[in-house]
Formats: sequence, structure tokens, C-alpha cells
Amino acid sequence: MQLDQLQLDDMPVYRQSPLRVLKNRPQLRNIICAAVVILFIWFCYHGSPPPEARLDVDVPSHVWAERAELVKNAFRHGYHAYEKYAAPHDEILPLSAGYKDNFNGWGVTIFDSLDTLILLGFDSEYERALTMVKNVKFDLRDGEFAPFFETIIRYMGGMLSAYALTGDKILLDRAEELAQKLDPVFDTMSSFPLYGVNPTTGATVGPHIGILAEIASLQMEYSYLAKASGKKIYFDRANRIIRALELADLQYTGGMFPIGWNLRTAQPDDFRLSVGAQADSAHEYLLKQYLLTAKSDKANLEMYIRATTHIINNLLFLSPTRHMLYATDTSTTTHDKSAKPSHIFEHLSCFLPGLLILGVHSLPLNNLASLGIDLNDMAAKGDFGYAGQGYRRLSKWNLRDIHLWAAEGLTETCWLMYADQPTGLAPDEIVMMGKAQSRSGPGISWMDALESWKNSGARGFPPGVGDKKPVVFSEDERLRGAIKGRDYAVKKYPYLLRPETLESLYLMWRVTGDPKWRARAWAIFESIERHTKTPYGYASLRTVEYVPPPKSDDMPSYFFAETLKYLYLMFTNDSAIPLDKWVFNTEGHPLPKFSWTDTEKEMFGIPL
Repeated sequence: MQLDQLQLDDMPVYRQSPLRVLKNRPQLRNIICAAVVILFIWFCYHGSPPPEARLDVDVPSHVWAERAELVKNAFRHGYHAYEKYAAPHDEILPLSAGYKDNFNGWGVTIFDSLDTLILLGFDSEYERALTMVKNVKFDLRDGEFAPFFETIIRYMGGMLSAYALTGDKILLDRAEELAQKLDPVFDTMSSFPLYGVNPTTGATVGPHIGILAEIASLQMEYSYLAKASGKKIYFDRANRIIRALELADLQYTGGMFPIGWNLRTAQPDDFRLSVGAQADSAHEYLLKQYLLTAKSDKANLEMYIRATTHIINNLLFLSPTRHMLYATDTSTTTHDKSAKPSHIFEHLSCFLPGLLILGVHSLPLNNLASLGIDLNDMAAKGDFGYAGQGYRRLSKWNLRDIHLWAAEGLTETCWLMYADQPTGLAPDEIVMMGKAQSRSGPGISWMDALESWKNSGARGFPPGVGDKKPVVFSEDERLRGAIKGRDYAVKKYPYLLRPETLESLYLMWRVTGDPKWRARAWAIFESIERHTKTPYGYASLRTVEYVPPPKSDDMPSYFFAETLKYLYLMFTNDSAIPLDKWVFNTEGHPLPKFSWTDTEKEMFGIPL
């Protein structure tokens, strides 16, 4: 044995086992081990392939079931930390295990999580949450005010959804109690709500110029509350908003609701048009209110068709490099000429493709005449001037195709905002860049591009539709400014755990059945797990441009209400919330579709 060992040790290095070489040279062994550790760390933080490279669309159902369980684990991790360190306060601080009271201090995370707890089967957690819902007092100190919009979509929406799923009457009772305490906000000449109210004293606060999303995102909650309670006052609150919107003068904004509204006259106060912040949910509730009430209110449908017609003609553009379809905003009237777009695209706007595909799924868009709707008549009656040309333009197309292509193209862009980043997570806002190709600047009007495509034979995918390659910059490229190939610059760098893209991916998957949308949602979840998880939940990121990303001490309640809910519903093989029976409010709380009975119609004054 000794001779054999000696002969082996005397062999030339290239003939020996690599392991024996390392054994005999401890300094070399240490250097190699250190290099391996460094390479491993570098790969974990810098070498992860971009999300698109990891996609696998051919995934068996049992794997999706396992992935749904991983989402449940994520929810459990964050929610248990909230229960332990922050309840009954509003939100946990996921880095410091502290808490904050930013939405009335009534435990907004509890209310926002109720229906998700039910859907994910967390029975014990739901019972503990229900106890806190029973005991909370909807009161504030003198001089403090509950923001009406946020209180409705989070607190009331959460209670009504959980009531619809369980029948626990305490939830309906508490929702009605909350509605009564908030009711002074409607004491305006227009019946549009003021910004906020002190639920203890009834004092209100807010300017006489209201914000669109804040005054027109209550119709679903109050309509369902009227249905569940049988009380006319809640129907009236919703109906007066709908009727005021229906009668508003929109000739200077092409039939689309602007952001600013006069709460005394119930008329627009400016020309700012957007599908992002301050506007998004109001546009969303036009279609969803129509669907919630069994397609019984034609006014909501007509307002939805007007809004989407203007969006498609005036707010959708193509970027110059990858032809990314995006929705932007304008701030001047479109009555005499087109308005100049900002070419800013917000993560918040990524709800829009989900709304469009829901409309494709639910409406006879290629036969609006069957519902008594004609785009040419809309343009003539609205006196929209220059913007009216868009109605006549769309009347020559199959509207279902247009809405479907817009949904697909916008979802692709929202996905690229994630896939382009080293973190695999999207920034909050981008601005499109590039050489001006038309009077609109960096982008080309999508409808102009569609007509050119059609006139040239309609070969290939429509403009903006189809898979596009992500462009991920290395850390060196980012630092040197060598950032070619992208269509945009990042305007706001944080990732705020937002749900809008995941909502649209979910709806695209449910409506089209295309597995790529599901696979992309999985890639996003992997990135959430990799880069935002903390010992006390999941944290927003201060920037998405490099790894490891710096975190913020913030975990919004909508992470439980929407982000994780849509991920779970995406991955579970069960259709827990069928689209033909339920409609999600803007905070991700599902409400059941219903029809008014003849008795209710008579009681509420609804035409028979």
C-alpha cells in the first residue's frame, strides 16, 4: 500500500486526480475554494438569467398545484408576521418589524386580507381576523379624517367580499355601520363624495375640485351593499354617481372622463386624461358595474365604450425600437386637434389590458348594434369635434379584434417592464424615448400603425402584438450609460409590490388559455421571493435596476388583497372565482354578479 501510494504521489500532475492535487497543495485549494464561493455569490446576485430565459410553458398540472402552495406559503409568512408584530395596526414594517397606521388605524391589512384568507383556506387565521373585525371601532380623534376612496375599496370591499363568500352576517352589519359613518361625504351639491370624513364627528374635508378615481370608484361596493341589505340609500349613493357621470359634458375630452371634477356642478374641471394614477379605477368601474348588475345598466356600457374608444385612438402609442404598445396621458382638449402625449407609462396603467380582455370576454364588441350602440351616433351626439373622428375610424374595424390586440400588446409591455430588469421586477414608471417618428414625438399612434399594417396586406402580427425580447443591462452597462436597445428610460425606480400586471396576466390566462401568461406570472413570483422577502414579510424595493436591490420598510396591504391573490388564482387548477359569476373590485375583492328583482326595482326606483 505504501509503494502504491508513493508511485501515485510521484506521478506528473496532469496524470494525478484533481482532488489529490488539491490535497497536496493547501494554498491552491484555498484559492480555488474562495473563487468558487465568490462565483457562487456573484451568480446568485448578478448571474440569474433574465425571467424570459427561465420560462417554461409546458408545465403539468401537479406542478402548478405545487406553485399555488408556494404562494400560500408566501402569504402565510407575511400574514403571520403581521399578526405577531403589527396587528391590530394597519400595516407591518417588514424590515424593522414595526408598524404604521396609514389608513385610519383600524387594521387595514386584516380587512384587505379577509377574502384571500378564505380563498387560500386559512380558516384559523380567518377566525382570528373576524374577531378583530367584530371588535374594531370605526372612530377617529377630532381633526383626523378617513380617506373615503381608500376606506371604501379596502375596508368595505374586503368585508362585503368576505360576506359574499361565507355569509357571515357580522361582516354585512359592520359594512353597513361603516357606510353610515362615512355618509356625510355625500353632502355636496353634486352628490359626488368629498375627500374624507371624521366618522365620529361627521366633519368632512376636501376641496370642491375632486379627483376622478376618488369620486367615481364606489358604485360596485354600494350597489352590492344595497342588494345585500335591501336598503335604498346605498343604491341611491351609487346611482347618483352613475347618473351624474352619464350627464356630464365631455365634448372637450372626446367622451372620456378627465381627472378633475367640480363637486358643485358635477362637471369636468380640466382636460387631463389618463388611465393611471387618479383616474384608473373610475374607468375600471364602468365595465365592472355593468357586469356586476347583470348587464342591466346600459349607461355604464356606453360610458365604457366611449372611454375605451378615446383611449385607443388618442392614448395608445408604439415605441420606436421594439414596438412596445403603451398607454400614456394628455392634458389639453381634443376638441380642435390632437393633444400632445407625455409618453409616460405607469405601472398602475397595467390594469388596463386586464380590463380590455374582460370586455372581450363579456361583451359582443363585434356586434354592438345588438345592444343599440353605434360609434358613429356616439360621435355625433357627443359633439367631440376632432376626437369624434376616432369613433368613425373604429367603426370600420372589428372592435373585438381591436380590444383583443390592445389587451395582448399592453400586457406584453407590462411584462417587459419586469423582464427587462436584473431583478425581474418592474419600476413604477417609465418614459418612452427615441427619435421622433411623428408629430407625437417618441411614439407612433397605434391606430395609425394599425391602418398602415392593414393597408399593406395585414401580414404578420398586428403592430404591438407578439412576443418581444427583453433587454437586460449588466451592471457595467448601466454604470457606463451604455443602455442601447431599450425603448424607455426609468422615471420612477421603486418596485412597490403592485398587483396591476399580475391582475392582467391572470385575466389574460383565464380568457385566452395561453400558458405563456401563467409562466410569466411564475417568473415574477420567483423574483418576488428572491429579492423582496424579509424575516417579517416582503418589502418594496427602492430600485429595480441592480442586485441585490435595496429594500424599503414597507409592505402595503394590497400585497395580501391583490398581488398574492392573483398569483394564487393564476396557479391553482381550480377556478375558484369564475369570471361569469364574480367581478373584482379595484382592490381585488370579488363581488358576486346579481340581478335586481322586481321588488327591488320597485323599491329602488329602477325602471322595470
